[in-house]
Amino acid sequence: MTTPPRGPDGRPLKVRVKTARGRTTSSQKWLQRQLNDPYVARAKREGLRSRAAFKLTEIDDKARVLKRGMRVVDLGAAPGGWSQIASKRIGLEEGRGRIVAIDLLDIDPIPGVQFAQMDFLDPDAPERLIAMLEGPADLVMSDMAANATGHKATDHLKIVALVELAADFARQVLAPGGAFLAKVLQGGTEGALLADLKRDFAQVRHLKPAASRADSAELYVLATGFRGAGS
Repeated sequence: MTTPPRGPDGRPLKVRVKTARGRTTSSQKWLQRQLNDPYVARAKREGLRSRAAFKLTEIDDKARVLKRGMRVVDLGAAPGGWSQIASKRIGLEEGRGRIVAIDLLDIDPIPGVQFAQMDFLDPDAPERLIAMLEGPADLVMSDMAANATGHKATDHLKIVALVELAADFARQVLAPGGAFLAKVLQGGTEGALLADLKRDFAQVRHLKPAASRADSAELYVLATGFRGAGS
């Protein structure tokens, strides 16, 4: 992937992708969007594994959720962009804090980050993660998204279900005062899910980082001040 060409005024020129035999309309649009996305080009220049790394950067710049020396669980971590950012901000390269990244897919090693190729829904996952962290987590973060169907109502239901599962996992591994950060869709955290988070955490709010595409319905829910198991 290359940086889009620039015109005489220095502004990026839009890259148009030629239609290829066998390429679907959706994949054609995705490729053209990637080639013209400044965050994709910037991620490559800075050695980051995904544009999603900038979402966590912008969220943390605003909310200050990542703190030096904290224990972090990164759910659905592949390809590792969030773990890269978290490792810098908690001081992992200086031997401070711990990060355990979980995914069903394999991940290329990240210095200092422990990786578990597993399903976080496995019954033994919470106990295993706490052992790897050498204590309960201070933050559980998730950039996971259910496979989109294109049907708005269905996609909301799928991502709410996924966030509910991630939140339940977080309750089992978080230390009192801990935080939970997860991707949702606009309109996707109403009702029982939001009420449950407000019951278990002192503060719950939504954030939409600039790195989230303007035409995307995604945003992030951040719950802080975990009241502890059984709250």
